[in-house]
Amino acid sequence: MPDPGSSTPQLRKLGIVPGARWSVVGADPAWAFDVAPDAEAEVAASDPADVVVAFARTVVELDEQLDANHQRIFPAGALWIAWPRRAAGHVSELGDTLVRETGLARDHLVDTKVAALDHHWSALKFVWRRERR
Repeated sequence: MPDPGSSTPQLRKLGIVPGARWSVVGADPAWAFDVAPDAEAEVAASDPADVVVAFARTVVELDEQLDANHQRIFPAGALWIAWPRRAAGHVSELGDTLVRETGLARDHLVDTKVAALDHHWSALKFVWRRERR
């Protein structure tokens, strides 16, 4: 379901442009992009990618997603960590502060943007710090 509060197309918001290698990990089976990206550019869950969208529902899953995916975006990709939106009425132990602090604890990552992925999911974008690239 599209984010009703945003006029920015979801793929553009995420940085999934033509030719960008992308991957989605941990999404619910029913989750889908508002508009399907180029299927030819999708990469396997362990391959390097320009954009990774990783879903987490718990602190344990958050750590697992960060550990499993941060190397995939090296040196200049983006790792979006998505969690259930409280604004949509979801109960979650995750929020932007916890996601940010957990990602920044890996001293090679920095967060650059928070956004509503859709009506049900918020997401925080992490990239590699310039001095670590």
